[in-house]
This record gives sequence, structure tokens and C-alpha cells, in this order.
Amino acid sequence: MEGSERRMFLRNSGLAITAAALADLSVSNSALTQAADTREGPKDLTRELAKFIVSTRFDDIPEAVRHEAKRTLLNWIGCAVGGCHEDTVSNVVAALAPFSGPGQATLFGRTERMDILNAALVNGISSHVLDFDDTHPETTIHPAAPVAPAIFALAEHGPVSGRDFLLALVIGVETECRIGMAAAPAHYYAGWHITGTAGVFGSAAAAGKLLGLDEQQVSWAIGLAAAQPVGLVEMFGSMAKSYHPGRSAQNGLTAALLAGRGFTASEQGLEAKFGWFNVLANERKFAALTDNSWQILNNTYKPFPCGLVLHPAVDGCLQLCERERTMPQMIVRVDVAVHPRVMQIAAIRQPRTGLEGKFSIYHAAAVALVEGVAGERQFSDEVVLAPTVIDLRRRVNATVDPNLAKDQARVSVLKQNGDVSSVFVEHAVGSLENPMSDRMIEDKFLTLVDGILSPAKARFVIDACWRADGLANAAEIAASCVPSR
Repeated sequence: MEGSERRMFLRNSGLAITAAALADLSVSNSALTQAADTREGPKDLTRELAKFIVSTRFDDIPEAVRHEAKRTLLNWIGCAVGGCHEDTVSNVVAALAPFSGPGQATLFGRTERMDILNAALVNGISSHVLDFDDTHPETTIHPAAPVAPAIFALAEHGPVSGRDFLLALVIGVETECRIGMAAAPAHYYAGWHITGTAGVFGSAAAAGKLLGLDEQQVSWAIGLAAAQPVGLVEMFGSMAKSYHPGRSAQNGLTAALLAGRGFTASEQGLEAKFGWFNVLANERKFAALTDNSWQILNNTYKPFPCGLVLHPAVDGCLQLCERERTMPQMIVRVDVAVHPRVMQIAAIRQPRTGLEGKFSIYHAAAVALVEGVAGERQFSDEVVLAPTVIDLRRRVNATVDPNLAKDQARVSVLKQNGDVSSVFVEHAVGSLENPMSDRMIEDKFLTLVDGILSPAKARFVIDACWRADGLANAAEIAASCVPSR
């Protein structure tokens, strides 16, 4: 637009602007374009990722990767069913049910059904609301929460074999984690919740795989996903945190459905000068996108329903509690040394709700010492507000030790008699170096679904997950996650 045309447009739009301001704007735009040109990523990055998504076949996946996908699946279902009646989930169902389309898909653990887009949203929220779902430590992405809801919704809309379902799950996890690795940790430090912002690529890739999109269509789907970032760290401790993976599941599924119908987007949505990486990420390690290692093998599963960064401290407090059996009133002071990341995202000093307690190092340490366990109840509103827990919480002192790894912590307890008990957690339970076994994941699943699914249905789901690659229709699993009326 020429200068005179631009001024005419502004006048007609009711926007006054001076000639000097126009000149400044012109200079700013020029400078921005020049700066962005220097940040443009490798050409055809989006296209190369699309090739990986389209070309990968089930037989390309090693047996170890298939097994990890089954662990991821079982853990996700347990979390989705376990969280299905939280206020967060009930609120979203009440808000959206009047406007939902036909009941095409299951809401895990509930009797209601919704259209596939809203089901993906609700199931994504439900699976993350307890903060008990899987975590990729290098990126802190919760891989299954954006991906599984999208492909379960599609599996219920049209028959999907277990092999195809597992393949889509792996493809989705790989896509979001590789993008996350290229952007982390600076992307997270900037305030973006990476599960939402990178997770949308996972759901788009997985849904695109099930829909049989070609390379061109997948490139569009990636572009559409790039245009829908969602998730701010500011929301941690509120209902909005679990909205992030739910929305990314819904947005990624929408992107794939649109692309399958010829809805176009930039074919360089990741790498272009105004693409996702340059706009949302200050750090761009593009080699991660072509890394041939399987990132799902680096997935981990939580033994405690709170922020992963708190697990080493919780582990240490539980060890001390079991070893010492010290009464809370006999404790003068609790000193917890933690990785710097803990105090960046989990330093709520006086949590008022269970959701805030999940991001409070002070509550996590105190409740573990008071109750000797760290399950769902210990991160409820009731326990966060319990006088005994509040009293000990005031005596917890958390300090940062930059020499500690993310899965490490030191915990010391000073008692009234002057004795000090200490423990060093080298690798927290649930970490890559100290992982949960298959049996531990099964036990976690059974605990989460207790009182919601019958024992027979729970056993069927466990068995179906372990033999998922032999299922004729993956929707059998979803159907078994509906409680009996």
C-alpha cells in the first residue's frame, strides 16, 4: 500500500496518524523484516516433519517403543478417569454440553457423550487436572494429554485398529517432543506452557496420521497448529492449567480435519521468519526435529499428583517419614534444597486450594511429612487447609542449589531434641533412572479408577492396553471406560 493510500485508509477507518508516525512505522517494519530474515530456520523444516509423519509405518517402530506407548496409554486412561469428576471437569461439561453436537465420543469415566471436538477438549482437561499424567523430562511436556484425546475421539467416530492407534500415538508424541526439544528451555522460561503450545502439533500429527492425510495436507495441518498456540505458565495453580492440553487436543484435531478438506496454511509454519519458532521461541535447536531417537522412550510416569519438579522433595520427605516416624509437632524446621526450576514454578508459599498445593514446595514437603503419603487426597482443598499441615508448612524452608539435577533433592528435619535427620534423593522415584514398573503403573491405574469403573471393566482396560496392537477396534477401550449406570 502506497503512503497516500495508507493515509486514506487510516482516515476512512477513523484512525488518525501523523506523517512522522507513518515514517516511524515504515522504519520499524523494515527493521523488523530485516531482523526476522536473520532468524529464519532451515527451509522445508515443516515439510521434512510432514514426511516423517506420513512415511512412518507401524513396522518401523521398535518393540521397546511399542511397549512404552502401551505404558503411556494405560497411564493416560487412569489419569483421565481418575480426574473425570473434579470440579474443573464438571464445570467445563456443564458449560459446553448445551452447545455440543451429537454424542459421538466418550467422556472417560462419565456417562455423558459429546461431539468429537468437545470430547477431545474435555478428556484432555480430565487427564491433566490431577497433574498425575506422564512427563517428558527434557521438555516438561505432558505428552499423552494433547494426543490421546484427539485420536480416541477419531477412533470412536470411525473404526481404527489398535496398530494404527498405537502408531498415531507414537507419531504424536514424537512430533510434540521434538518440537519441544528444539524450543526448550527458553520457550518455557518465557512463560509459555509447552504442553499446550507444542502439544497441539502432537495432536495434529496423530490425527493427521489416522485420517490418512498426505504430505501436503500434513504440512497445512502443522501450519494450522502453529497458528493456535495456547498455554501460559501464569495459569499454574488454577483450572486453566488443565485447559491447555485439552485445548491443544481440540485444536490439533481441528487442524487435521480442516487440512484434510483442503483448508490451506503456510507450508513453513515452523521455520518461516514469522513462523512458530521465531515468534514463540528465543532458542531454536532445529537439529532436534530430525533427531531419529525415539523420545517416547524418555517418557516418565508420576507416582505423586503434583508438579514433577516437586517429586524429589516429596520422595525425600516420605523416606524420612518412613524412617523416623517423627510427629509433626516435634519438628522445628524442614530444610529442602531443590533444583532452581522448583522455585520458578512451584514457590506458592500459602496455597489456598488443592490446585495451588500442587505447585507449592512448602505444601508438598509438609503434607508428605504429616501424612506419610502423597496421593490425590493430600493435594485436595481439604488437606491444603488442614491446620496441622498449615502449621508445618510455615516451618518449611526451601533453597535453591544449582548443582542439583532436576530429579534430585536434599531434605533435612530438625527436631525439638536437637537431632537432625537428612536424606539425599539421587533419583526420584518415577524418574528415568528410577522408573515406575509396569506393575506400578497398573496399581496406579487401579487406584485412580476405583469407585468409577467396575473391577471387571478396569481389568479389561488394563489387558486391552497391553494387547492394544492386536485390537480390531481401539474404540473398545473407550467403551470400557464408561461407568455402569
